[in-house]
Amino acid sequence: MSALPAEVGSRSRTPLDSAALLDLLRAPDAGVTHSPLGPTPWLYLELDSLAALPVWYRKRLPQWARSRACPIIGAGAGAGNPLGAACDLVVADDAEAQVLMDNIERTPLAAMTLVQVLRATELLPIAQALMVESMGFATLQAGPEFQAWLGAHERVRSAGSAGPPPGPALRIERAGATLTITLARPQRRNALSVEMRDALIEALELVVSDPAIETAVIEGDGPDFCAGGDLAEFGTAPDPASAHAVRSTRLPAAALVACRHRVDFRLHGACIGAGAELAAFGRRVTADADTWFRLPELGFGLIPGAGGCVSLVRRIGRQRTTWLAISGERIDAATALAWGLVDSVNRAKGKR
Repeated sequence: MSALPAEVGSRSRTPLDSAALLDLLRAPDAGVTHSPLGPTPWLYLELDSLAALPVWYRKRLPQWARSRACPIIGAGAGAGNPLGAACDLVVADDAEAQVLMDNIERTPLAAMTLVQVLRATELLPIAQALMVESMGFATLQAGPEFQAWLGAHERVRSAGSAGPPPGPALRIERAGATLTITLARPQRRNALSVEMRDALIEALELVVSDPAIETAVIEGDGPDFCAGGDLAEFGTAPDPASAHAVRSTRLPAAALVACRHRVDFRLHGACIGAGAELAAFGRRVTADADTWFRLPELGFGLIPGAGGCVSLVRRIGRQRTTWLAISGERIDAATALAWGLVDSVNRAKGKR
């Protein structure tokens, strides 16, 4: 048996080959070493070398990988290797892996919770998957990473807490069998506030209750479709358990799922956080050429909590969802179309 490399457990930035992974599999404390409680909150594997493992270990690897308390990053194609599919994400090169590792190390608890939730929601019916997402989100709301973010951004959050602009948060218009729902807070980039959340749920409940509505179209006023959750309201719930209880009864994603086969989205500009997560539930998603998508929640010490751990996995797969969440990178409309996040792209920018 080869010796475990000295770098393992001390943040080696090179992927483990088959010999090093075999030693890790046999190590009694491997589960702690690669976790938020140990020195290395991620696991980086060289997929193409794992064919050299004994057959028994190769068969065990996928289940072992899904039980790890950290994100697992695979390097290489891993063609024909079941571990490639079991990894939380697979990178094209070492430079991409380094960026992901840096982000994981900034919020290791959120990164661990993210991959654990995505591994579960991938396999569950939608209603149960939304509950798992909500419980993971609630857990992190009480955690040190989110509390540190709240403290560091208190001034920015206070500046946006002056109250909602005048007028309704949504506009609803009906023409025959089509209902158009427009997010109407362009001054706030259509950020999803409690006010807008409740109005959106009511609109979707109307769709659910009226079978004569054959198509509901959701779009947004102003330069952006939706800039995500309203940061001014982050951390205002009395406690995480109560926040989970609210999401269990007042979640736009749940109302949307009940009628999603009749709901289309028309996107433009920024689709950040909830803006991307809710749209991914739609029957058909059309984007203007200027549309872009981003999941920033990990940087807050959180995970996507508006249904994205469920909707995005079903649209673009678990590994691409993990990449979006951990990298924090934005993707454009063309990439979203290639991935299946949107169904079509309008080459000309629409009028807003």
